[in-house]
Amino acid sequence: MQGKLLVISGLSAAGKGTVAKALVEKFDNYVLSISATTRERRGSEVDGVDYFFISRDDFKKRIDGGDFLEYAEYVGNFYGTPKSFVIEKLNAGINVILEIEMQGALKVKKVYDEAVLVFFLPKSAKVQKERLINRKRDDESQIKKRIQQAIIDAEYAKHYDYILVNDDLEDSIKDMQKIVNGTYDKSKNIESMKILDKIVSDIREEQNV
Repeated sequence: MQGKLLVISGLSAAGKGTVAKALVEKFDNYVLSISATTRERRGSEVDGVDYFFISRDDFKKRIDGGDFLEYAEYVGNFYGTPKSFVIEKLNAGINVILEIEMQGALKVKKVYDEAVLVFFLPKSAKVQKERLINRKRDDESQIKKRIQQAIIDAEYAKHYDYILVNDDLEDSIKDMQKIVNGTYDKSKNIESMKILDKIVSDIREEQNV
């Protein structure tokens, strides 16, 4: 059987990466696609495991060579999905998870219509801010930038097949399994969109955007 291409995106600190890694750890029919990026390595990140860290010049050469399924620039850095890895795994019956930004996700959908797009949200704007602070990856100005970016990112949600509020990891894992099996109730997207609208409203109010 052909594997499913699961493209996951979402607001910063929505926990999408945590959900993706949990699926790979719990089940043997999921794999994470490793993206190439021009951003700096963070903390304990390992080249070839978390990302392929490459220079901007190398990235541009690979674009010209048609090596990416998609690529996009996000917050000043390039991100791209190597094409060969994804195709190989799908043909082997493995579900491939792409954790990429919204521009890239929509490009993938155009190239591979069977791709399933999933948009993750935190429960609230307050939760998002707390997660950004607690993970201690960014300084105060970068946190503010990521929160403001959520206003822009939210506009893409309507183009996604599913919108999930990641409040509980186990529940999110079950929801992803239902999506793969075709049993998830898509009417839940309506409530999720209401939560997204509230997040954006709260961010605008707090930052006077």
